[in-house]
Amino acid sequence: MNNAAIAQRRTSKAVFPVLGAASFCHLLNDMIQSLFTAAYPIFKGGFDLGYAQLGFLTLTYQVTASVLQPLVGSYTDRNPKPYSLSFGMGVSLLGLLVLAYASNFVMLLCGSALLGMGSSIFHPESSRLARLASGGAHGLAQSIFQVGGNVGSAIGPLLVAFVVLPHGQKSLAWFAVVALGGMVILAGLGNWYKLQGHAKPSARKAPVAHSHLNRSQVSRALTVLFCLMLSKWFYLASFTSYYVFYLMDRFTLTEGQSQIYLFVFLAAVAAGTLIGGPIRDRIGRKKVIWVSIAGTLPFALFLPYVGIGITIILSVIIGFVISSAFSAIVVYAQELVPGRIGMISGLFFGLAFGMGGIAAALLGVLADATSIYFVYQLCAFFPAIGFLAALLPDIERETA
Repeated sequence: MNNAAIAQRRTSKAVFPVLGAASFCHLLNDMIQSLFTAAYPIFKGGFDLGYAQLGFLTLTYQVTASVLQPLVGSYTDRNPKPYSLSFGMGVSLLGLLVLAYASNFVMLLCGSALLGMGSSIFHPESSRLARLASGGAHGLAQSIFQVGGNVGSAIGPLLVAFVVLPHGQKSLAWFAVVALGGMVILAGLGNWYKLQGHAKPSARKAPVAHSHLNRSQVSRALTVLFCLMLSKWFYLASFTSYYVFYLMDRFTLTEGQSQIYLFVFLAAVAAGTLIGGPIRDRIGRKKVIWVSIAGTLPFALFLPYVGIGITIILSVIIGFVISSAFSAIVVYAQELVPGRIGMISGLFFGLAFGMGGIAAALLGVLADATSIYFVYQLCAFFPAIGFLAALLPDIERETA
């Protein structure tokens, strides 16, 4: 049976209502996170912050998430907690309220840390739930789940442009209602998760899916995946944290216009994530990982040297192409280390957050020392690391 037939058969077994609900809650979770980063111009002006301080806010938020996610994932592999999803959303709600009423930089740091904690609780268990509801179409399920997060990230800048900018920092608290709705839906998902028996840890030892790979080969493959993650998230950090400032500085756009163009970029990321999933299930994850990251390189190299119109077009292409890699990397890693879905999901989501946070902090310091324009010139070379995908072993034939 060919890959397309296998993918079609698995897709028919997927529990789409559960996947849709999980994706929608991912949308709400990441929308709250995106409100935080999209509101950086407000924090910068209101608290007289430099780029380095903004980078440190991102570092606090994302490193908090990166450190805790693998620990949460490893724990829930042994002791699944279906209702922890709702609790994680509640922690994010608290962080949003702290940010809304922050009166100094320390309170902003506390709010960012709470957002990171909420994310660290939400992502590993929700990713496991998406895989369990996939019916075997793991790439499709991860894409449906992750596209919700991408759409939520894209909506954040629009909400900041049309709600937070006109009404001020305290209007962030209005979105607590959204988080409450997410908690209710996640409680329902947790109930389905428990009733299906998925909350019970398996007493049987997980089988080894790829007997032709020894431990050293698996370790090398994971190292390559980590390098690819570094390439992707260091480059994306230049957009998620500083794209608004780049557009304002280089093309003298208004803050509202820049937020809209950030939305366009993040919408392209969401579209690439959604479309990339079925393609991965059909042509193979290794090929998609290779094309997704290394294929971004020529567009990234041109970006700092073109006008506003071409900049927007290139940013859409970059967002669309590079976004298809992450879920492929997560599923590939899950198949390298079977039976540790929560740990691997937490590790890679945590790695994404951690690298993004470290990149944002370093790039902020660099921008203060040089210019935001130089940051984009330098970051354009990061997608070249994608050529390391050629070193990944071909594990999909045996899986099929």
